[in-house]
Amino acid sequence: MTGSEVAAWRVPGRIEVLGKHTDYAGGHVLVCAVEQGVTAVARRRPGSRLVAHSAEFADPVEVTESGPDALAAGHWGRYVATAWRRLAANFGALPGAELAISTTLPLASGISSSSALLSGAALALADLAGLRETPTWRDHVGDDPLDWAMYLASIENGGDFGPLLGNGGVGTRGGSEDHTARFCSCPGQLGWFGSDPLARHGHVAVPHGWVFVVAVSGVSAQKTGPAQADYNRASSATREILHRWDVRTGCDDASLAAAVRSDDRALDVLGSLLTEPALFARLEQFVTESEVLVPAAVDALRRGDVEEFGEAVAHSQRLAEQSLGNQVPETVALAADARALGAPAASSFGAGFGGSVWALVRTADADAFAADWLGRYRAAFDRPAASTLVTAAAGPAERLDGADHPAEATDAPAELASPVSGC
Repeated sequence: MTGSEVAAWRVPGRIEVLGKHTDYAGGHVLVCAVEQGVTAVARRRPGSRLVAHSAEFADPVEVTESGPDALAAGHWGRYVATAWRRLAANFGALPGAELAISTTLPLASGISSSSALLSGAALALADLAGLRETPTWRDHVGDDPLDWAMYLASIENGGDFGPLLGNGGVGTRGGSEDHTARFCSCPGQLGWFGSDPLARHGHVAVPHGWVFVVAVSGVSAQKTGPAQADYNRASSATREILHRWDVRTGCDDASLAAAVRSDDRALDVLGSLLTEPALFARLEQFVTESEVLVPAAVDALRRGDVEEFGEAVAHSQRLAEQSLGNQVPETVALAADARALGAPAASSFGAGFGGSVWALVRTADADAFAADWLGRYRAAFDRPAASTLVTAAAGPAERLDGADHPAEATDAPAELASPVSGC
């Protein structure tokens, strides 16, 4: 491995427009990248350790390739350490490195800031070590952004990626939705992706003259912190439903989506196996969200019907509140207030149990809408960390070119390589 003396990536956050907890069950998602993101700049340093620091976090971290991890659950350094150790396990010893992180994403907000941190760190460290030039990378990861998304997702969730074995991840059992959104996005468009198998079903334009306003609730959505058990509950329910299906039918389906699509009678069989209301509600939410609402929303946008798109989104929000059970009063209120203020579509997104809500708003009204929305929310909830941001559907992650990146990555370097998605 040759590598370079410095390597840097800018990795955006994402909005999950539709597809709440569907990706790891093999379902459909409708997603886009946002204009805000994480920048990771890696420089070689003597020795074999990784030293990481960031202006956004008070405490730097020092990581070795092996040994116990003393970082607390939810600590930003766990994402960096996970990336570093997985790359070393899959590709061999890495050079010593200094990693500087900066972000324009609000943290623990549901916009996938932690996942963007892991992806940016992994790619900067991979380029520093020259991993993309190795036969192992070429043979098993390759150049397709979808494969990159799946490999980076496996680093996060700890799963294997072909012969590249997992090593525990960060503790959450999510899928590849976040990574697909940030590596396969197209400016001004929403991406429709399937998860079993991971596939592009197409992109659909956001109607001209509309943007997203995102309200950050101020309720932490840290998937590796206190919310981890709640986040994993939906994943565990999915696995239990699939297990019962496999036992009853003798099948060995890889995902709940594969089971649902395998036979016209599958839903009747699955329904008969689920006597617990919580499991039945999870099945109902998944099938409706993945198999009905995502395709309906895409069709509405292709016809330019913003109101019908909003109806599909409203149905998804109701299912999140009533069946998925991953909402808190703050996100419920934000979605309702956005519609009351005139947004034709608004929904919570991300893992849930906090986080953010998006609203589709006319570009000319976005700033005023954001101020009114935040004002109404703050009058009802004591959440001083609440904020808003305005973003268009943005392009994918980008490698940053040039050899003069500052060690403190306070701003993205000016020269950008071509985006990885090739839109």
